[in-house]
Amino acid sequence: MFRKILVAMDSSYIGERIFEEALTLAKAMGASLMLLHVLSSEEEDSPKIAGFSTLDLYPEIYPEVREEIVMNYRKQWDEFEGKCLELLRTRTASANALGVNAEFTQIPGSPGKTICEKALNWGADLIVVGRRGRAGLSELFLGSVSNYVLHHAPCSVLTVQAIVHKIETAPEKESAVS
Repeated sequence: MFRKILVAMDSSYIGERIFEEALTLAKAMGASLMLLHVLSSEEEDSPKIAGFSTLDLYPEIYPEVREEIVMNYRKQWDEFEGKCLELLRTRTASANALGVNAEFTQIPGSPGKTICEKALNWGADLIVVGRRGRAGLSELFLGSVSNYVLHHAPCSVLTVQAIVHKIETAPEKESAVS
C-alpha cells in the first residue's frame, strides 16, 4: 500500500493528467502527496535564450545587447518560476480541499536525478511521472525523464502516458489465396 506519493509535474499539458491520477490514488489509499516541479531549461515551456552563444564568442563587441538579453531572459525565467509555483499552490489546495494531505516543492536541477533524490529523501513509496512517448532520436537528443526515473528510482514508479494520436495508415490489400 502506498502512503507517500511523489508527483513529478511540469507545466505541460500532461501535468494536469499526472496530478489527477496521483490524486485518485491518494484518495483511494489514504496517502499523502508531495507535488514536485523541477525547474530546468530542459522543460518544453521554459524560457530559452536565443543568440546567446554568438554573443559569447564576441563579448566585447555587444556588451549592451548581451546585458539586455540576459536581463530579458532573467525576467522570463522569474515569470516562468512564478507561474509554476502558482500551479503547484493551486493543485495542492485542490488536493487539501478534497481531504488529501498534500504539500509542494519546486527545486532547480536535472529533472530525472532531482525526482529520484527527492523521492529518496522524502521517503516516497511511489513516484507518479508523465511520459510523452518519445523514442528513437527524439529520446536520444531530448532525453527521457521517465526512463531515467524508472531505472534510478528508490521506489515504485507509475508512468502516466500522454495522449498519443493514432496515425492513420492506408488499409492493407487483402491477398487472394489460391
